[in-house]
Amino acid sequence: MSGAFDYFDRNRDTVLEWLGWHAWLSLVPVVLGLALALPLGWLANRRRAFRAPVVAVAGLLYTVPSLALFVLMPVLLGTKILDPVNVVAALTVYSVALLVQVVADGLAAVPEEVALSARAMGYGPLRRLVAVELPIAVPVLVAGLRVATVSNVSLVSVAALLGVPQLGSLFTLGFQLVDTGPIVLGLLGCVLLAVVFDALLVAAGRMLTPWRRAVRAS
Repeated sequence: MSGAFDYFDRNRDTVLEWLGWHAWLSLVPVVLGLALALPLGWLANRRRAFRAPVVAVAGLLYTVPSLALFVLMPVLLGTKILDPVNVVAALTVYSVALLVQVVADGLAAVPEEVALSARAMGYGPLRRLVAVELPIAVPVLVAGLRVATVSNVSLVSVAALLGVPQLGSLFTLGFQLVDTGPIVLGLLGCVLLAVVFDALLVAAGRMLTPWRRAVRAS
């Protein structure tokens, strides 16, 4: 453990830079994935005939090995192998694969009488989705986002094998130097990042669902 802290003291600026890249590469795909999963999940919930194929395709996407997807992205996107866009695009695919069913399940959990009441009040499909259904589905969505975010924090490190700088670079560096210090530091950084992101999502979920606190307090 002391070796990890010694390495951090000697390479503080580089490690903090890699930490910033790791955070960015982990979070951006979740945001993009949620933006893409929302319409797909809504479609899967509203059109039952589409639910099985949409969820099945999403599940198949998640089975693609991450390293293979990272290598394929430059070919598909026409980017360079070290371009961080490749990592963002690959992890967006995984985020969509995880979140499509989460969105569908969250919207399906909205009580039918609530949806009917909103419709009776003149809410159109889009307004009903934004003002009624999504707020009620927040707990389910947050649970899915927590899984997707923590998974991305882990998967980003695989991109170090391609030379993309982030905390995973500490693993390859430690292996090359035959030094466990950088490896332990990389592990601690990934765990800390995952814990921080998870805590922020839990806090956001509580802020977006104040009525749940009111119900527990009553």
